[in-house]
Amino acid sequence: MFWAFMLFMDLLIPVGLICFGRRFMKAAPKRINSLFGYRIVMSMKNRDTWEYAHNYCGKLWYKCGLISLPLIITVMLLVSGKSIAVIGCVGGVLCVFELIPLVCTVIPTENALKKSFDENGNRR
Repeated sequence: MFWAFMLFMDLLIPVGLICFGRRFMKAAPKRINSLFGYRIVMSMKNRDTWEYAHNYCGKLWYKCGLISLPLIITVMLLVSGKSIAVIGCVGGVLCVFELIPLVCTVIPTENALKKSFDENGNRR
């Protein structure tokens, strides 16, 4: 049962990346807000930067989720039947590595925003 629990927990982030990535690709949150969405200063300048950032980041999250999902399942299948300690360690390490796309997608998204918009949020 512990293995199934860890598999479920490890799949939350890639499934979240896929779901939110798809949602953000289709439409950014209706209002620019500080609670939900891709909330970096440049993305919140105006509606155009808000939508652009969500679309760009959404594509990255979607791809990262699709790549990590089968990898996580494969790794977890490899530890099926192992001790609780092994399953816990592997599951914990996977959770840490799954956070990398959440953090690292900020860099290319911000670079794309800087390429497409000036510091006031106007299209170049």
